[in-house]
Amino acid sequence: MDTRYLDDLHAGQRFESGGITLTEAEIIDFAWRYDPQPFHLDANAAAESPYGGLIASGFQSLAVCFRLFIQSGVLAESSLGSPGIDELRWLAPVRPGDTLHSVVEVLDVRPSNSKPDRGIVRMKYQAINQRGEAVLTFIVNHLLRRRQR
Repeated sequence: MDTRYLDDLHAGQRFESGGITLTEAEIIDFAWRYDPQPFHLDANAAAESPYGGLIASGFQSLAVCFRLFIQSGVLAESSLGSPGIDELRWLAPVRPGDTLHSVVEVLDVRPSNSKPDRGIVRMKYQAINQRGEAVLTFIVNHLLRRRQR
C-alpha cells in the first residue's frame, strides 16, 4: 500500500488490515509482563471469573490493532507520531484462537496553522474478530507530514 500524507486523506476513508491470531501462550506471556490479572494468566482461575475462561488483556488487543494498521504502511513515510488516544472502549473479550484485524476510519483532517508542513488526522480504530464483532474501539490523533510542494 502506498503511504498516505495528510493531503491524501479525507473524512470517511477506511483502511482494513490483515489479521493476527492470538494463542493462549501469547496471551499469558503478555499478561505476565504487563497485565498480571488471574483471568489473563491462569485458565482455571479464568474459568471461575465473570469471563468464564482465559481472555487477552485489553491492552494487548489495543496493541495488536494498532500494530496491524501501522504495519499496513498507510502512514509509513508520513507519521510524526501520535499525540493522543481518546475514547478507548473494550467491547468484548478476546480469547485464545481469536483472530483480530483492524478497520480504521478517517474522522477529521486538520492542517496545522502554525506549521505548514504537517497536520493532525483523527482516526477511529476498531479491532474486529473473526466473527465480525468489534472487540474494541479507540480514536488516535496522528501527527502527519504534508506532501512537499
